[in-house]
Amino acid sequence: MSMQSLCTDDGMKEVIETYSDMIYRIAVAHMRTKEDAEDIYQEVFLIYLQKQQAFREEEHRKAWLIRTTLICCKRALLSSWKKRNILTEDVAEVFSGTGKEKEPITSFELKEENEVYTAVRSLPQKYRTVIYLFYFEQQSVKEISDILKIRPGTVRMQLTRGREMMKELLVDCDGKGGSRRG
Repeated sequence: MSMQSLCTDDGMKEVIETYSDMIYRIAVAHMRTKEDAEDIYQEVFLIYLQKQQAFREEEHRKAWLIRTTLICCKRALLSSWKKRNILTEDVAEVFSGTGKEKEPITSFELKEENEVYTAVRSLPQKYRTVIYLFYFEQQSVKEISDILKIRPGTVRMQLTRGREMMKELLVDCDGKGGSRRG
């Protein structure tokens, strides 16, 4: 397959239409506010446009966009401005849709889906990233390994530990102290 740049007007529009939801969801999962996620979303596509990078195949483009999104999120979270500012809105309130002024970022049909997404967002970043990519973006362990530039065994271990943390969080949310059954 020949390498080509899709940074023409038509190509850029196609890339945005194809990957905008994925990039936005990843940004929301990491940044925790709609406004920060929108900033990341814009930054990723700006970088894509500026780089005008050629890709061997569509999976390479997708991996590059995911990796760039994660890097932008990490950079934003580590910025001194972000560290000095305290989030004033309750993250759970944003995702449950109970906020009075703001609409929910992501709407879920079932209460259990909302609880799962909220639990994923409360995980430490390294576990949240692999859980999110594996379950929400349907990336394989190999693809996650390539995107994050870590060994597949590390991805599998982070998935295992992340699942254990999720189980504890969801059991605590259940309030019964027992296992959840759906």
